[in-house]
Amino acid sequence: MADTKDARTLDADSPTPKMKFLSSDRDRSSQDHGTANSDVEKSSPSTNVPSDPTVSTDDEGNTYPEGGLRAWSVVAGGFSGMMSCFGYMNTVGTYQAYLATHQLSSYSESTIGWIFSIYIFLAFGAGVQIGPLFDKYGPFWLIVTGSVCTLLSIFLLGVCEAYWHFMLVFGVLGGLGNAFIFTPSVSAVGHYFFKKRGNATGIAACGGALGGVIFPLMLQDLFPKVGWAWATRIQGFIYIFLLAAAILLVKSRLPPKANASAIPDVRVFRDISFAMVTFGAFFLELGLFIPITYITSFSLETNGAIDSTFAYQLLAIFNAASFFGRWAPGYVADKVGRFNTQICAVSLCVASSLGLWLPATVLANNASHQTILGLTTAFAALMGFASGSNISLTPVCIGMLCPTKEYGRYIATTYTVVSTGCLIGLPIAGALVSATGGSYWGVAVFTGLSYVCGLGCFMTVRVVKGGTKVGVLY
Repeated sequence: MADTKDARTLDADSPTPKMKFLSSDRDRSSQDHGTANSDVEKSSPSTNVPSDPTVSTDDEGNTYPEGGLRAWSVVAGGFSGMMSCFGYMNTVGTYQAYLATHQLSSYSESTIGWIFSIYIFLAFGAGVQIGPLFDKYGPFWLIVTGSVCTLLSIFLLGVCEAYWHFMLVFGVLGGLGNAFIFTPSVSAVGHYFFKKRGNATGIAACGGALGGVIFPLMLQDLFPKVGWAWATRIQGFIYIFLLAAAILLVKSRLPPKANASAIPDVRVFRDISFAMVTFGAFFLELGLFIPITYITSFSLETNGAIDSTFAYQLLAIFNAASFFGRWAPGYVADKVGRFNTQICAVSLCVASSLGLWLPATVLANNASHQTILGLTTAFAALMGFASGSNISLTPVCIGMLCPTKEYGRYIATTYTVVSTGCLIGLPIAGALVSATGGSYWGVAVFTGLSYVCGLGCFMTVRVVKGGTKVGVLY
């Protein structure tokens, strides 16, 4: 296919460097200038792993080991970091359902939703500053700061009673803690993997999905046994070990650019393709956290079609499917193209939202219990799997449009824009529930349309960069 562009070779006038993979006998080696305790291993741009035929290099001369103990330990650290921050985030549905019937029972769904919107907004939005700090100084102190904030947040939850308590402790403190952990956990993986970046990032992102399975089920069991305070404290004790692993294992590798700055730079949006990916990610996240937050609440309002125990378990099913949805697309993407795989995954999100959840919400009071249960369970599984790529593949797609040494800056800039979608998404969903008299069909439609818009953005970049031919690897 001589007339097509490979995913790793772009036009010469493209702002993205041409990506090349060379064997180790052609790689240039250099002396490692770092120290054992250094957070950023200060190596020359051509640092590689000797005798490893899988080493790859980019156009700037940066080499990537594509494996080895150090590289996979960083993935393990990223897994732990993502399990803590996204485990917290993927549990918002359980928190929402519990608080709506206990401490905050006098508040509307929309009002309660603002707590979680502020949390997600800060978790992504604060990254606009954290990304440049990672590129310049490395991940150590960022993750330490995030760990302190996260642990304070989760241990203080047990004593919260008023609305403003939850807003400050969970929304503000928890959101900032996540921001300091998320960007380094994702970006550091990109310093060790280039050709296999999709697979490695997907494995790290699986940590968030695993946390989203374990913690909702754990809390569902603990709430009636030990109460709210001790249930959240037990979750906090688990986080101590997860965050310690992230602090010890997550290390950056490539040195910063000579003119690297810790100040955010919005000029990156001059690249139209990057801007389109950013807007695409905005729409994906606008829709993603709505089912995560409201699938349990919807299930509790199905007039007995879904019992209360299984209503909480649906969130675990969603996140269990997301575990595979974060890893499998990343593995496939390295072989058939990152944007190609993302487009397929987002298309499945559209189909599951409008083809499964929407009928379930419309028929909730008319169809048989088996029908509602089947549609909702199928939606949780398919949407969980398909939406896993939101977290694992979006950063990899961004990495195709920027130099690795500025990976943190670009990811953080994207998710700062994404955070505004997270800020408004849940309150809009809550308002739609109220506007439809307690029905959830408006929420399902809004989720589906958000993914339609995101799909359009990613397809646009795929056509601009890779052309219109289906077989192009991009």
